[in-house]
Amino acid sequence: MLLGMKRDRTATFFILLFPLVFLVFFGGVSKGDHSPHAKVAQVGAVKLFDSIQGPDRAGLDKVLTITHTDDEAATLEKVRKGDFDALIKQGADGKVELRFTAADQVRAGALQGILNSVVQEANQAATGQKPAYVLDSQQVEDKSLKPIQFLTPGLLGWAVATGAVFGAALTLVNWRKSKVLRRLRLAPISAGTVVSSRILVSLVTALLQTTVFVVVATSFFGLKLTGNWWLIIPLVACATLAFMSIGLLAGSVAKTEEAASGISQVIVLPMSFLSGSFFPMDGAPGWLKTVSEFMPLHYLVSSAQSVLTRGGGVMDALPTMGGLLLFAAVLTGISWKLFKWEDA
Repeated sequence: MLLGMKRDRTATFFILLFPLVFLVFFGGVSKGDHSPHAKVAQVGAVKLFDSIQGPDRAGLDKVLTITHTDDEAATLEKVRKGDFDALIKQGADGKVELRFTAADQVRAGALQGILNSVVQEANQAATGQKPAYVLDSQQVEDKSLKPIQFLTPGLLGWAVATGAVFGAALTLVNWRKSKVLRRLRLAPISAGTVVSSRILVSLVTALLQTTVFVVVATSFFGLKLTGNWWLIIPLVACATLAFMSIGLLAGSVAKTEEAASGISQVIVLPMSFLSGSFFPMDGAPGWLKTVSEFMPLHYLVSSAQSVLTRGGGVMDALPTMGGLLLFAAVLTGISWKLFKWEDA
């Protein structure tokens, strides 16, 4: 099986290197992305902004790109088209006016929060009164937390699921069509030897994927591992068995490689998007979150994030590992009943 995988360079690319492309892409796009940044057009003189100097100005420039203009009508039209996130001007009465687009509601909310903060600080400076209350706000994670901390566990889970499902399904169908299974059945080896070899290859592939992901993410994108990161190894091993059982089920019912690939896609693709592999499910409807809770990838991604980047321990991974093994046992039993050595 290892020799066959080595000779099939296309399969090797899609199982090992193709998922890495997603890590490099998303990691590169999000590298250094720590805070929302907005493009603001300033019409005329705005004393509120123009008076900010020194460190306060440097802090403002980190979150706002301010472009000066005198044509309010043309600028407002650019805001509607999305060329600017907002327009700001100051009237003769001193009132600061903000006109923003709600196309990106997250950025619009962040922009209003920034402007409100600037206005409050300016009012306090004008009155000379100290604020009655001061908020001390600190994040609970490490200060160096970056988007790659969330991306790596999710993309790794997707890569493991894809490799295990497609590897098992396509191998089973291909061997049945090419009569390899028939020859193995007549050979002096047990079915357990054949199955265990497929399991071993899948485990080796998944652990190799894990190693490559962690090395690339830590070396090039600044991934910070927690003390219990090693728990990802048994977690990935259990997940591989669970996703391999899905592949065995797909390969048992499919007659052709195209059918096996299609069935695997129908299972893996929705599961990837609904399990938080590419983006968090926090804003999803309640019923969609309930659906995701029936998917094994949801628990793999959640536990992988916990042990890799959030300081989780054994109890964060152990229930997931038990559930994945139970899932694998049930689906393997069903696949065993549906398994055929040859096409009917």
